Amino acid sequence: MTAAVSPEALRRALFGTPEPEPEARRLRAGPLSAELIAGNLRNIRFHGVEVLRAISFVVRDKDWGTYAPVLHDLAIEEGEGRFAVGYQAECTGAGGERLVYEGRIEGRPTGLVFAGEAVPEGDFLTTRCGFTVLHPIVGLAGTEVEVEHVDGRRVAARLPELIDPAQPFKDMRAIRHTVAPGVRATCRMEGDAFEMEDQRNWSDASYKTYVRPLALPWPYKLPAGVPVRQRVTLDIVAEGAAAPTPQDDAPVALALGATRGRLSRFGLVIAPEEAAATRDAADELAALAPQTLLFHFDPTAGHGPAELAGYAKLAAAQGGECVLEYVVPCARPLDAEFGDLAGQVAAAGLRLDALAVSPAVDRRSTPPGSVWPPCPPLGEVYEAARRAFPALRLGGGMFSYFTELNRKRPPVALIDYVTHCTCPIVHDADDRAVMQSLEALPFILRSARAFIGADMPYRIGPSTIGMRQNPYGARVMPNPERRRMPMADRDPRQDGLFAAAYLVGMAARLAEAGVESFTGAALTGPFGLLAEDAPGRRRPVFHAARWLAGLGGAPAIPVASGDPARVLALAGATQAGDRVLLAANLTPQEQAVTLPFPGRALLLDAAVVLGGAGPRPVDAGAGSLLLPPYAVLRLEG
Repeated sequence: MTAAVSPEALRRALFGTPEPEPEARRLRAGPLSAELIAGNLRNIRFHGVEVLRAISFVVRDKDWGTYAPVLHDLAIEEGEGRFAVGYQAECTGAGGERLVYEGRIEGRPTGLVFAGEAVPEGDFLTTRCGFTVLHPIVGLAGTEVEVEHVDGRRVAARLPELIDPAQPFKDMRAIRHTVAPGVRATCRMEGDAFEMEDQRNWSDASYKTYVRPLALPWPYKLPAGVPVRQRVTLDIVAEGAAAPTPQDDAPVALALGATRGRLSRFGLVIAPEEAAATRDAADELAALAPQTLLFHFDPTAGHGPAELAGYAKLAAAQGGECVLEYVVPCARPLDAEFGDLAGQVAAAGLRLDALAVSPAVDRRSTPPGSVWPPCPPLGEVYEAARRAFPALRLGGGMFSYFTELNRKRPPVALIDYVTHCTCPIVHDADDRAVMQSLEALPFILRSARAFIGADMPYRIGPSTIGMRQNPYGARVMPNPERRRMPMADRDPRQDGLFAAAYLVGMAARLAEAGVESFTGAALTGPFGLLAEDAPGRRRPVFHAARWLAGLGGAPAIPVASGDPARVLALAGATQAGDRVLLAANLTPQEQAVTLPFPGRALLLDAAVVLGGAGPRPVDAGAGSLLLPPYAVLRLEG
């Protein structure tokens, strides 16, 4: 890359937008450190070891959308082993609703206090207003904790190893955990009753303790003039020697294991509104050569014979697997609904290899403690699907996230495979949080296997950074300004190198678990591999998807990464007997990587994106190289 590249152009190449992430201010009080981002604390560490992932004062709208507060009068003091922060924050909604709150933070060598106070000027409708605390998952899952409840009881417990579909702890006042040998941290939360949910359900890499129990009605109203006051206190007790500081600048070594199983087949999702554009991009579809096309079909959204006819043209033009994702209305007798669908599929001439079904009501989430909406038993839905389509493989599960699958587990004996989606921006949308969501995938995969069985074929997707459907509110969030925002219908990073690294990182995690098929993108539209603003132009993620499709179904070679938080990789064997490795840098810093074998290498990095070219050859003969920020490497040999 040349020095002439502007910071804005580089950010656009990496993230699809010139907008920088909110500035992170590093705060220190002796061995305690934290990052201040948009008035909240992230990456809270003691002697370099992560204690908490975040403490945040969060305000959400009626659809669980997160307000982006504007800070005023920010004051920061540091010195003599302490730090202090004060500010006012203003949240304004699209309809003019407004909430102002004050934040005060005081840090010391053995802990900190974060206090927040909001006084609504008028009645304010929200689904959450107050603190959330995030505990990390790697190294903590399954470990002992002590929970203090609001009534003063202290109970010994464990953080869940397998993902809990409900709240593991309720009516919380404090929780204590072991940070490192001889180091314990107690987090105390005051001002309301708190409870913990297992955020790994949504692929967040954290356990989240939050204010206001989900069993209470939501959205709810904050009355005008009534203050909301809360406080979080973190106390750390260290016995003996200080905890060692992790080293995160050593080269990341990639090591191969023995061939086992097969890599996930790669698929694309096609929505009715993108079918024509996908047909127009037939040459690009052929160049990509996905193993699966997943056709979305929802009669409750007005889809009918015309949409199936459009899908039939796509199916006839390619030889891979064709799957219909059918949202079952469950408004009439099931045999009538499936019979009508079978007739329409036949009339359209749509070639299908599999049918995935899920009731329409299950596209809406039912939180723990809520009343489940009326719906035929899943067994009856699956049996009706079998009667109408006896020759097709039948898939069941959820067209939303693991959260919903975990809460409503399907009778797997009646289906041929289980499926669900993921989305990394349900709760948080900053770059680090999105990449950290890859930490949660192994827990999701193990938890699913615990109730679907080790041998049940398992499919993931559609899984994209942007959110295609919101199970928790009335809509996904419009994002015309192309910001990093939770629950957005369009994420700017789909246009940047970031999406390519994320896609390969996710595929690497799925390869570890033997997932049968992975639908990771669309060809066109907001989740597409081709740009929306320039038809036919390949987004950087196109190249990563093409490499994944080229390896789809190949014998899998396990890859161990010396630091999965920085670099993830997968590998497969070709018919010619060569090995192909794909490695992704998940960070904004250059990473030194030790390669497991020499060979021919292609690199997808920001220089390629800025130059408008395809992946470029690089020399990998020395057995190591520097992987630029969010770059993806293909190595064959």
